[in-house]
Amino acid sequence: MEGRKVKDISVSAGMSVDQLVRQMKDSGGFTGRKVGDAVDIMEKMVRSEGCVKFLSFPACLMATGTRGVIVEMVKRKLVDVVITTCGTLDHDLARTWKDYYHGDFLMDDAELRTQSINRLGNVLVPDESYGLILEERLLPMFEEILEGKTSISTREIIDAVGARLDNEDSLLYWAHKNKIPIFVPGITDGSFGSQIWMYWQTHRKLHINMFQDEQDLSDIIFHAPESGAVIIGGGISKHHVIWWNQFRGGLDYAIYMTTAPEWDGSLSGAQVREAISWGKVREEAWQVNVEGDATITLPLAVAALVERLG
Repeated sequence: MEGRKVKDISVSAGMSVDQLVRQMKDSGGFTGRKVGDAVDIMEKMVRSEGCVKFLSFPACLMATGTRGVIVEMVKRKLVDVVITTCGTLDHDLARTWKDYYHGDFLMDDAELRTQSINRLGNVLVPDESYGLILEERLLPMFEEILEGKTSISTREIIDAVGARLDNEDSLLYWAHKNKIPIFVPGITDGSFGSQIWMYWQTHRKLHINMFQDEQDLSDIIFHAPESGAVIIGGGISKHHVIWWNQFRGGLDYAIYMTTAPEWDGSLSGAQVREAISWGKVREEAWQVNVEGDATITLPLAVAALVERLG
């Protein structure tokens, strides 16, 4: 029969990540090939001058070293808009000021609680590195940022916090520096939002203007000649990206990275083809579903992309 031949991967000393990923694509095998396809689509998105590039992901990645990959994407302006969850802000800020530690999935959780240590998968988050430090640092910031204000959007308050950071490891730092907006539609679902709520206890005239966030997204979407997205996991951040893009006829480029199965009906497991049925992704879009742990697939893809772009 005619068609693309399956080629063996040839591993050699000194080979680059992009060389490996290109061979993975030619291998014809399972998720490895899809990682190669994802890099090709990401390259098309970045090289298209009119494409507005979205990135969405769940907070858990920010508790891991994969945070560095996401920060690099924003630092290099490989994305234009970030939509994520409140926990992303929590973990980015907490790790800016304190450290997280290696753990194990099978640790004794009851024992960890007696030690005031929280377990996030196989990452350990001491109370002093999370809730305590966030309360200590954020409330004074909010006093300064919110003084005299009666209304502010999530994008505005996140940017204002980023402006007050001096740490190049931070997502919020680079988002502010490169003028890349971060939207958090579920702002109260985490410590960052809880600290705003604490501030509101004595400043009842303050309102978080979610409608301004939606207006800002509307302005971005309706002025986009093309749009593309790297979407990791699911939840509110994934849906917000594809929801808004349906109003311009759908995404032109779509990369899904997830560990979730499709059969339970979850948004995390929903394939690109389902979004096509809603008009959230164009039928002719460049698209791929990459099944697998994003702490593996995303670093491979971004490293290969950075090599290609020089």
